[in-house]
Amino acid sequence: MQKVLVSIALITLLAGCSGFPGVYKIDVQQGNVVTQEMVDQLRPGMTRSQVRYVLGTPLLTDTFHANRWDYVYTLQEGKGDYGRQTLMVIFEDDKLVAVRGDYRPGAAN
Repeated sequence: MQKVLVSIALITLLAGCSGFPGVYKIDVQQGNVVTQEMVDQLRPGMTRSQVRYVLGTPLLTDTFHANRWDYVYTLQEGKGDYGRQTLMVIFEDDKLVAVRGDYRPGAAN
C-alpha cells in the first residue's frame, strides 16, 4: 500500500514539472495582431468604421470610456518568454483624435 502511494505521489510530481523533458509547449497568441504598417494608415479625423477597417474590431470597448478602443496582443511562447503590445485609439465626435501605445503613426518612415 505504501509503495502505491509513493508511486502515485512521484507520478503527480513529475506530471506537474514544467521542465519535464520531451514535453512540447505551444506558443499561445491572444488578441489583435496590429502591425506598424496598419498604424501608419491611421489619420486624424478618420471615422470609427474607417479605423475598424484598418485595424479590425477592437479587443476591448469599455462602457465607461465609449470614445476609446483598446487593441491588445499577447504572446506566451512555449519556452517561457512573454510579450505584450497595446494600442489605444481615442475618438471625439466619432472622429479619430489620438493614438497611444506601443505603435506610433509614421514611426516606420
